[in-house]
Amino acid sequence: MAITMVYVSCAEPREILRFAMDRDSGALQQIDATYVPGIDIASNTSMPLAISRDRHVLHAGLRQPPYPCVGFAIDSKDGALSVLGGANLPHSVCYLTIDRTGKHLLAASYQGALLASHALDARGVITAPATQVVPTPPAAHSVIQDATGRFVYAASLGGDVVMRLRFDATTGRLEDMQTAPMPQGAGPRHLRLSPDGRFLYTLCELDATIGVFAVAPGTGLLERRQILRTQPEGFAAKAADMHLTPDGFFLYASERGTSTLTVCRVASDGSLSVIDQTATETFPRGFAIDSRGRFLLAVGQESHHLSVYRIDPQTGRLNAATRYATARNPNWVEIIDLPGG
Repeated sequence: MAITMVYVSCAEPREILRFAMDRDSGALQQIDATYVPGIDIASNTSMPLAISRDRHVLHAGLRQPPYPCVGFAIDSKDGALSVLGGANLPHSVCYLTIDRTGKHLLAASYQGALLASHALDARGVITAPATQVVPTPPAAHSVIQDATGRFVYAASLGGDVVMRLRFDATTGRLEDMQTAPMPQGAGPRHLRLSPDGRFLYTLCELDATIGVFAVAPGTGLLERRQILRTQPEGFAAKAADMHLTPDGFFLYASERGTSTLTVCRVASDGSLSVIDQTATETFPRGFAIDSRGRFLLAVGQESHHLSVYRIDPQTGRLNAATRYATARNPNWVEIIDLPGG
């Protein structure tokens, strides 16, 4: 029987909490906490995670020198983590992505203003320095890949642009950077692509707006279609994370200053409208949605708790279900389904 596992990154003790999730109720049972080796102090403000598409390997990036990225094997029966190995990243990174082939790890560095591409060995972990480092406009904050595997998108918070790059899956190299602007001072942070790949969404940290871009078939180039405001104009925002339901009907965004989750409806033309805002954990840096779009799990960096919400399939609104204590500074959530034992 398939099982659903939840992993929560806690940056202060450098632990990854493992929970079993009841697929019907959303209830969680903490199983253990796995220590992430490589440094002797807290992982700065966060400890980003990335899981390979085959769900065999979980990567954790540590944000203090020498900036290790540690790969863990995921047991297919119970989701237990065991260290495989790793190597150092070129700088402190705030976002990790495994490419669709499972052969390359892509990283975005805010402090270093760069993107990095690392080759993965046969086990699925990095063992050597980056094969490529790409300078970006200031404060790169995320990097994702499209469904075709041909294009990579990244956000520059300091440059107020979204970057499109061509990706070579054989070499792992990023080429032909093109930029699409957001208004000055918006601060693009996290990115999501619609399930059909026709639209890209960017959550802006500094004004809590969401930019909607049409994606050109063939070239992957971006054309801005909408800027949606989720907070009053002039609000000193600290927007953080953003996710879509698997069907693409609803989009959610977290804002740390107000400790809220904004619920947006997605129209057939990709445009957004705000339909609700829900109070959540204090300083909600990270959250995730399960593969069936039934539950949203949000963590609070300052409340040190995780809340589970039911997603109304008709309205997208969130209904609080259960709440759990975590270790200090929970900042990243990953949810995966495994075949089970």
